[in-house]
Amino acid sequence: MKAIEIRKKYLNFFKNHGHAVIPSAPLIPENDSSVLFTTAGMQPLVPYLLGEPHPQGKRLTDYQKCVRTNDIEEVGDNRHLTYFEMLGNWSLGDYFKEESIQMSYDFLTQELQIPAEKISVTCFAGDEDCARDEVTAECWKKAGIPEERIYYFGKDDNWWIAGETGPCGPDTEMFYDTGKPKCSPNCNPSCGCGKYVEIWNNVFMEFYKDENGKYTKLKQKNVDTGLGIERMTMILEGKETPFETELFSHIMDKLVELQKVDNISSRRIIAEHLRSSMMIIADGGRPSNIDRGYILRRLIRRMIRHMNKLEISLDELSTLIELNVENLKEMYPELENKKEIIKNVILEEKDKFVKTLTKGEKEFEKEIAEIRKQGKEVVDGKIVFRLYDTYGFPPEVTEELAQENGMKIDKEEFNKLFKEHQEKSRAGSEQKFKGGLASTGEMETKYHTATHLLNAALKQVLGQHVHQKGSNITAERMRFDFSHPSKMTDEEKQKTEDLVNSWIQSAIPVEHMEMKKEEAIKMGAEAMFIEKYGDIVSVYKIGDFSLEVCGGPHVHNTSELGHFKIKKEESSSSGVRRIKAILEE
Repeated sequence: MKAIEIRKKYLNFFKNHGHAVIPSAPLIPENDSSVLFTTAGMQPLVPYLLGEPHPQGKRLTDYQKCVRTNDIEEVGDNRHLTYFEMLGNWSLGDYFKEESIQMSYDFLTQELQIPAEKISVTCFAGDEDCARDEVTAECWKKAGIPEERIYYFGKDDNWWIAGETGPCGPDTEMFYDTGKPKCSPNCNPSCGCGKYVEIWNNVFMEFYKDENGKYTKLKQKNVDTGLGIERMTMILEGKETPFETELFSHIMDKLVELQKVDNISSRRIIAEHLRSSMMIIADGGRPSNIDRGYILRRLIRRMIRHMNKLEISLDELSTLIELNVENLKEMYPELENKKEIIKNVILEEKDKFVKTLTKGEKEFEKEIAEIRKQGKEVVDGKIVFRLYDTYGFPPEVTEELAQENGMKIDKEEFNKLFKEHQEKSRAGSEQKFKGGLASTGEMETKYHTATHLLNAALKQVLGQHVHQKGSNITAERMRFDFSHPSKMTDEEKQKTEDLVNSWIQSAIPVEHMEMKKEEAIKMGAEAMFIEKYGDIVSVYKIGDFSLEVCGGPHVHNTSELGHFKIKKEESSSSGVRRIKAILEE
């Protein structure tokens, strides 16, 4: 059964059981700086789990695009994925354990036709925070699972929370018996031998864990479930790994055709990282040296390095991207719509990394030869940092190369040096949190307001992926950095300029409001570094096209600005463009 068929069956099943189908949230969380990516279906729904009414009711179902980054180095084995899709159904203070379990059992055995005897389940064993979950076990027995296939485990296995604090509770997990022999007489779903594969997780959210580790009861009891589509596709297609399913087989086969050196781990890394990178880029992510941009850069660069290991020409990247789009566009139409952007971002990053890789690998070889002469097995942290600082060589690539040479890296020393480097880099960085404003004179104030108009105009001309990445203002000119993968055309520049000038000529009032930060976020106000602002923020509204959290001074009316003129548009960094502009009388 194809992945998209599983998704359709799932959403239709729960729709028929009174659930509203809601869209997937984007991979890049909106107005949430606490996480790099959306990691679970519950993440965008936390306010509703805490009691806020959802506009579509108390029963919801969805598919959610997810990226988890803690397992990047594990990708290459037979199961780890960075990008994955979760199917979920939700009860926000409506049904609870019995109805949730019965629906799960019915979907698996009736809709997917999985034999009941292939299913085992686990429940929470209980501790000082929450009692043993006998209720869940009884619900499973009532549904049709015999006692000998019901297991109890502690918090490590059967308790779910996203992060350190938040809504949480005991869960029950469903496992598929692959038919492999038991690894021991005590073989069970937690042993990890491969006989049992987890396929679904129902979380019964009754508690809230605070920053002190204290558990309190939530206002309402919720159900949050997650079924991984890649794993279910693997099971229903009778495959051993996700990489053999229709989600990856097209790329895996092409890599076999292209490779000159055979390495299944490298093929899996390329296939997985390509798909993950494409999904992140389609949702607005761009490579950079920090935060989620650095994760994307790591994925692309690790993929490129393993193409080199297989001796596959990097010119084949375009072919691989096209192949992936063709195979996945039914599930993810955004890949087809943003194909050229995806291609441009990956190929530009490839060109940059090829130069870095060539220099860095040569330098690494020199260092490793010297270390061998000394009879050591650890690469000094200073070397790792120097390769990073001087050659832009990613530390994780150095670590990978060291492993291939039977060595380790001194992570502790590297982390210490890297931390010192970050602290030095922060010197004077407070300036950017003032909106790039060097002083508050009349012209600087005008230019500062003009950045809001330019930001709004770029979104209309280029698309909603545009976000401010920085600005610098003097009395003579403004400089504005923004996310966009390619050079602007003359027509795009003219449209942007004309739009800004039309708003200036329309004499639109610049409205100032003060409110709680959470309120501003709910209103949809855009902000750079929102986490750096206090609880009360200043929000500036210009017409119906611009709403921003901002700390700088502004004019009272757009008519005060004069004539806006773009002088130059150029690259600032990977995926970031820069406009230099002036205001004329």
